Amino acid sequence: MRAIEANFDGLVGPTHNYAGLAVGNLASQRHQAQASNPREAALQGLAKMKALHDLGLVQGVLAPLARPDLKTLRRLGFYGNDAEVIRNAALASPRLLAACCSASSMWVANAATVTPSADAADQRVHFTPANLASQLHRSLETEHTARVLQATFNDSRHFVHHPALPTVAVLGDEGAANHTRLGHDYGAPGVALFAYGSGGPGPEPTRYPGRQTLEASRAVARQHRLDESQVVFARQHPEAIDQGVFHNDVIAVGNLDILFCHEHAFYNQEQVVRELNVRLGGALRLIQVAEQDVALADAVRSYLFNSQLLRLPDGRTLLVVPAECRQVTSVWQYLQELEQTSSVIDKVQVFDLRQSMHNGGGPACLRLRVVMNEAEQSAFNQATRMDDALYQRLVDWVGRHYRDRLMPADLADPQLMDESFTALDELSRLLQLGAIYPFQR
Repeated sequence: MRAIEANFDGLVGPTHNYAGLAVGNLASQRHQAQASNPREAALQGLAKMKALHDLGLVQGVLAPLARPDLKTLRRLGFYGNDAEVIRNAALASPRLLAACCSASSMWVANAATVTPSADAADQRVHFTPANLASQLHRSLETEHTARVLQATFNDSRHFVHHPALPTVAVLGDEGAANHTRLGHDYGAPGVALFAYGSGGPGPEPTRYPGRQTLEASRAVARQHRLDESQVVFARQHPEAIDQGVFHNDVIAVGNLDILFCHEHAFYNQEQVVRELNVRLGGALRLIQVAEQDVALADAVRSYLFNSQLLRLPDGRTLLVVPAECRQVTSVWQYLQELEQTSSVIDKVQVFDLRQSMHNGGGPACLRLRVVMNEAEQSAFNQATRMDDALYQRLVDWVGRHYRDRLMPADLADPQLMDESFTALDELSRLLQLGAIYPFQR
C-alpha cells in the first residue's frame, strides 16, 4: 500500500504567552514579558496547516492541553477552589503559575517520537510521548499529551502507544525534535537518526544543557523494536547547543534521502554523514551549509533549519521556512540561490509564524511527522484531518474564544481559565476526542 508522510500540527492554546520559561531558547528569553496575541498565533498556525492541505498533503490537527494545570498547582501546595488556587499561586510564585499556564504543547515536534510501521518489527506505528525532563513547564505535558495522541491515533490494530520514559535527567527525552527518519521510500524500511546532546562519548556543552540524552534515545529505539542496522546515534555539536540549538531540529532537517543541515550540526559530522550514507546504500543527498555562507548565529536567529522539508504529491521537494529568514541577509541570499540552483530543493515557501517564533518555535516545531500507509491513514481519528470545512470551523472557534492580547500577568486572572476551559470543551467535541481534559472528568 502507498505510504505518505502526514504532518500533525499543534493548535496553539488560548494561554499563549511570553513568560520566557525555556532555558537555552534564545528567542524565548529575548521576548520575555512582552505582550502576545493568542488569536493571531492560532490563526497563523491554522493558515500553514490549510496551505499544506491545499498542496495535497495529509495534514492533521493536535489539540492543545488544558491550561492552567490545576492538578500540578495543587500538588505544589496551593489550596482553595480553582480561582483561589490561581490567585494564591500568582501571589506566591508567578513563575510556577506561568509554568502551569504555558501553551508550549503547541510545539508538537516535542510531543513524541514516532516510528512508522515499515520500520517496526510488528509493522505498527509506534508512539512514545516525550518526558521533556529538562524544563519544568514542558515536563508537565507528558501525561496529557499521551491522552491527546491516543485520542487521535485511536486504533490499536495500527497504532502502539508506549509509556513515557521515567522523568529523570539521565533519560531526558525531547521527542521528534531530535529524531529524523531517512529512507528511499515512505513504505520501505528506513533509517532512524537520533540526535542527543548529553551522555555518551564526546564533549558536553558548557553554557546550556543538552536536553536529549543518549540513554533516552537508545531506550526509545528499543521500545519501537528498531533493529541496530536501522539506527544511527549522533551527538549534537556542543558549540551549536551553546549558541541556542536546544533541539536538533533547530540546526538540521531531513526527509527521505535528503539531509539539510549546518556544518556544525553534529559532533564528528563527517563520520555521522558517512554512516548515514552507508545505511542508505550510498544514496544520501546532503545539503550542508558552510559557516562562511550562513554563520551558526544567523541560522539560529532565522530558524533556517527549523523548516519543513516536504515531498509534494507531484514529486517535487518543498522547503517551508519562517518569514524571519527574509530578515537575515546571509540566510535570505542563501535561500534564493538554493531555490535557483539546487537539484534537490525545488521550491522555498515562506510563512508568517511570528507569534510562535517569538517564543522559539518555527515551522518544524509546530508539527509532528507521522508516516502512514493507506490503512493507517484511514484508521486515525478523521475528525482531526484538515480539510476546508474543518479549517473554517477552527477559524470561527478561535475568533469566538481567543484573546488578542495577553501579558504574563494576565495568567493570574481566573476568567482566563474559564475562557480556556470553555473553548477546549467545545474543541474536544469538534475534533471528536472524547473527555480528554481533566476538567471534563
